[in-house]
Amino acid sequence: MNRYIINRFLVAIPTLLTISLVVFVVLALAPGDPMGELATNPAITAEVRENLRRSLGLDRPIYIRYFKWAIAFIKGDLGYSFVSRTPVRDLILQRLPTTLWVVGSAYGLAVLVAFPLGVISAIKRYSIFDRLATTFAFVWFSLPTFFTGLLFIIIFSVQLNWFPFIYKSTLKVTDWPSFVAQIQQSIMPVCVLGLYQGAMLMRFVRASVLEQFDRQYVRTAYAKGLSQFAVVRRHILRNAMIPVVTLVALDIPAVFTGSLVTEQVFRVPGIGALLIESIYRSDTPVVMAITIVYAMLIVLFDLIADLIYVLLDPRVQYEK
Repeated sequence: MNRYIINRFLVAIPTLLTISLVVFVVLALAPGDPMGELATNPAITAEVRENLRRSLGLDRPIYIRYFKWAIAFIKGDLGYSFVSRTPVRDLILQRLPTTLWVVGSAYGLAVLVAFPLGVISAIKRYSIFDRLATTFAFVWFSLPTFFTGLLFIIIFSVQLNWFPFIYKSTLKVTDWPSFVAQIQQSIMPVCVLGLYQGAMLMRFVRASVLEQFDRQYVRTAYAKGLSQFAVVRRHILRNAMIPVVTLVALDIPAVFTGSLVTEQVFRVPGIGALLIESIYRSDTPVVMAITIVYAMLIVLFDLIADLIYVLLDPRVQYEK
């Protein structure tokens, strides 16, 4: 097992380096200039802008800039933002709690909705409940999050005036009223993102559980006189969760990237909003850091999924 984990990390290193190289070259060749905002400032002369460009290393060739960034990143130095001159680490840490709160709550909602609906739909297949759950899943999965987000704002903020339609980044949870306000402003982005992910996960859970009902071991369990609840709990779920674990593990990083649109719609000051702002401003250090963090999350949760296989199915062994 230890050898397998080491090999996976050894494979992940060139993968991450390749991703970082591709992203860095694309950003370097893309139109846009981090010094562009200074061009409209009459107090900043061309000589000052050139000195700033030289101090940021923007006058050097792409490959030199990339190697300097890669060496600094390996040492744990994420660099400084070209625009705000703030350490990139500080910018990410400022936005991270908000993203974790929204994304974590959304995926928790997705799991709470998807697993019971998926299992019950598989048990009661072709029933009214199954048709309603399937319709719910298809509707929510077919609608993009920016549309449902705007729909939520129109209905629950503009018409009913239940929730604020803009996320207040200055709100600090210090007492019970502020905690309630935090919950109120989080409900709509959490529901939009959570129901979208839950719809996709529910269909996958249903298909995975339904596939197990026709297996020989299930018919044997019924022949022994076990109740349906016992068969589902002790036999079907354990085997059905193996492919679901893969989806859940790989879906968690996807929720972070998928929250980009939701954060923009509700003005949530998370990492996604920071990434969009940095792309507009050609702030390469910030974009590179967030991109690599997303890539590392995918590699990490892919490894976690493989390790959970062993817990769910003892027959799975990793020799290499």
